[in-house]
Order: sequence, then C-alpha cells, then structure tokens
Amino acid sequence: MMNKMNFRTDLALERRDLYRKANQLDKEIDGIETEEEENGPRIRTARVKVLNENGAGAIGKPVGNYITIDIQKLKVATEEDIQESAEVLAKELRALLTKHATPKDEILIVGLGNQYVTPDSLGPKVINDIDVTRHILTYMPQVLGEDTRPVSAISPGVLGTTGIETLEILKGIVDNVHPKLLIVIDALASRSIERISSTIQLADTGITPGAGVGNKRKDLSQATLGIPVIALGIPTVVDAATIAADSLDLLIQKLQQDANSNDFLNNLQEEDKYEMIKEVLVPEDYNFIVTPKEIDDLIENMSSIVARGINIATQPENVNESM
Repeated sequence: MMNKMNFRTDLALERRDLYRKANQLDKEIDGIETEEEENGPRIRTARVKVLNENGAGAIGKPVGNYITIDIQKLKVATEEDIQESAEVLAKELRALLTKHATPKDEILIVGLGNQYVTPDSLGPKVINDIDVTRHILTYMPQVLGEDTRPVSAISPGVLGTTGIETLEILKGIVDNVHPKLLIVIDALASRSIERISSTIQLADTGITPGAGVGNKRKDLSQATLGIPVIALGIPTVVDAATIAADSLDLLIQKLQQDANSNDFLNNLQEEDKYEMIKEVLVPEDYNFIVTPKEIDDLIENMSSIVARGINIATQPENVNESM
C-alpha cells in the first residue's frame, strides 16, 4: 500500500478519500472510522475518527476527531440559511467542547490570518463578532447569568507583520490568562473547487498554520500549548493543479457520454491527474494558489456562520438570548 502521499489538502475527509482511491480500498482504512449525516437538503456532515497510529500514518493526521460540514449554495445564502448552518456548526462544536472542557471553563478564541488579504481574513473577521464575556464577568458580573462562560478573543496577526510566531504569542497569553481550552480559526486549502468557502472542518487535534499552502508554521496543539486546542478551518484557496484536475474530470465525463468505450479516457479518469499536472506546473512556478472571484461574499457569509456557531456553542441558551 501507498504509505506516503502529498495530499495538498488540510481536510481529513479528503485525505481519507484520496488514500482509499490511491490504494484501491473498497472498505474503510484500518484505524479510521467514518460516519455521515444529512442535515436537511443543503448541509451534510461527515465525522472522521482517527483511532490509532496506523490511521494517523495513512492520512497524515494525528489521532483524534475531525468533523466536516459541507454547505451547498453558500454564494446565495439567505439569513435563514446562515442561521441554520450556524446551528449545525454549534451542535458539532458543543460536542467537542464537552469532551475537553466543563461548561464553566474559560475559553480563548483565536482568529488566525491577515485581515488585509481577503482569502486569509476569516479569522480576524470572526473575532469581531465573538461575544466576549471575560472582562464583563470580572468587572460587572451582575449583568450576566450565573452560567455564563468566560470567553476572550484575539487576532494575533501574521509573522510577516508582527515578527513573532503565533505560537510564541499564544504561549504568553495562555501563561498569563490561563484559559482551559483554545478554539483556533484559520483558512485552509482543499483539493476540491466546490469546497471553497463552503466547507467547515472541526478538529480536536490542533492545527499547523499554513500547512495546506506549503508555508508551515509551528503547531498549535495541546503538546505545544499545554491545553486542548480545537481547530476550526474553512478552505478558501486551491492550487492551480487542483483546478486543472477538476476541470479535466468534467471534460472526461462530458466526452465519455459519447465515447464510453474510449480506453484512453477511461484510464485517464482512474489516474491521479492532480499529481501528473503538478509535475508539469511546479518546475515552472505556475502552480498558483487561487481563490474565487466571489471570495468577499463567501468570507462574509462564512464568518457570520462561524461567529454565530461559536457564540451558540460556548454559552448556555439563556446567556445567548441576553447578549
């Protein structure tokens, strides 16, 4: 079996699918459990659980839980669509929080990314809409309910602006503020055009910022920060090889409608076209990182979904209603 793959995606579900296809597996990978759930006509949830080191080695993800929420037609999302998506996210996030924290444990929300670069601005935009309560509980506790959880939030910027690694900044905050858990929001890379700003991944294993676009920073995880880290990521970019491979798939499907017996097309559909195309593009520095023209609207919709989902999940219902 193929043990090492260049996945070029941050999504555990895509890595699982790519590994199964590359190794022609009809059954689940040893060390991986997967379940899927439909949440209405537009939202689908898949849960990938990496059980042991065999599963971790297969897909290149640490042992833990990975939840993927796919939301269709987000470009034309209504207020009702955004709220429905936020509630699905809140349900999954609350389940992860229950595994790693008590209802009153203090949480720090971290929005990674560069607010001046639209595809990388998701984290800072979400932070603007988080219901922070830590300072209110400290100075005016009487205005909030007894069940209110202390929540603080920060957008630490990027290394090129601050000159400081995000891990170094967060270690300083954790050592002084003493949150019990971090929720880290970041933009991801995907191997599918249709998942751009239409998919949310939750993971309780932390995150390696920049890994999906070949710019790996230091891990943000329980091992490096000393407390559980839940990563919440949304793909906002793909590389040129992904676009070419997906476009070639569509072309093959179109041609095969009139040429089902064409051996060349049938064989090409089974090949890993992404790797073939990347081999051509990378030496010429043509494997650009690309984002859709509607990225502004998509980021606005996704930031609303994520902020609402976090606010719902981190506080009891009576607290959310009063804020």
